[in-house]
Amino acid sequence: MASKKNKPKIKWLKEPEDHDYPAALSYLQLSFDDAASKKIVEELKKTAVTTFKAKDIFRASSLSLLGISNLHVKKDRDKIKSGTAISPLLLVRSTSLAKVIIADGYHRLCAVYSFDEDALIPCKIV
Repeated sequence: MASKKNKPKIKWLKEPEDHDYPAALSYLQLSFDDAASKKIVEELKKTAVTTFKAKDIFRASSLSLLGISNLHVKKDRDKIKSGTAISPLLLVRSTSLAKVIIADGYHRLCAVYSFDEDALIPCKIV
C-alpha cells in the first residue's frame, strides 16, 4: 500500500466507456442466459453512477485481490500513476448469491486498491 503522501490522485471518467458494456455482457453470459444478461446491461446503461469504497466492493464480491504483477492490474496502475482517467465499475447485485458481481472493472478495482483501500470508486450498480 502506498503511503498517504505517495498516493497518486485517481482520476475517473464520468461514465463507463462504450467498450465496458460488451465486456460486461460477455462476463455476465457466463452466469445468466442471454436475455437476462442483455437486460442487466441495458439497466446498467440507464442507471446513475454512485460510489463505494474499494474495500467494501471487495468484501461484497468475495473475490481475491489480484497482485500488481498481473498484467491488466499493472496497466491500470500505470494509467493511474500517469494521471489518465479510468472507467467506473459495472456491478450487479445478486441476491441469490448474496454478493456483488463485478461485471466489468475487476482489474481497475485491484489497481485502485493497491494504492488506497478506502478510495471511493465510481460505479454503476443494478
